Amino acid sequence: MALKLHIITCSTRPGRVGPHVAQWFCEAAAQHGKFEAVPVDLAEFNLPVYNEPEHPVRQQYQHAHTKDWAASVHAADAYVFVTPEYNFGPPPSLLNALNYVYKEWNYKPAGIVSYGGVSGGLRAAQILKQTLTTLKIMPIVEAVTIQNVFTLIDENKHFTPIDSHLRAATTLLDELYKWAQALKTLR
Repeated sequence: MALKLHIITCSTRPGRVGPHVAQWFCEAAAQHGKFEAVPVDLAEFNLPVYNEPEHPVRQQYQHAHTKDWAASVHAADAYVFVTPEYNFGPPPSLLNALNYVYKEWNYKPAGIVSYGGVSGGLRAAQILKQTLTTLKIMPIVEAVTIQNVFTLIDENKHFTPIDSHLRAATTLLDELYKWAQALKTLR
């Protein structure tokens, strides 16, 4: 049975480009062949600002949106966060979603596909890694960084990667697979 990779679109704002980048990466992961690639869009979960009465470590969720999100997070063996950079950091929608659950994240690896302007979302990726480690997620070093993302999306909203993105995606997926296999033994 293939390891399940959730490719999470992290921005939820109207007009976002994340779904177009995530669609490309999902196709790249499927072509890679070592994972069952599953697209996950935070916008579809419509998580309000954290509103559970119990601490997430207890897993005593009261709200349907939390139960649905927890089931999605639990189902994955690995994650790729497709994230923009907002004010030098990850979007609030992603930080909120990370904070909703705890044990469901533990002992799983994560890669980051970041995008933005000239920095390609690097600052957001670096800050995100601190939060991931607190959730016992292993953020891998390999990443895809997409600079000036708007120049790579055509009028039909199709993202066209350049060669360096394709190479980085393969490298990320190869390394993520190694970590996913190893960390599965801890769960």
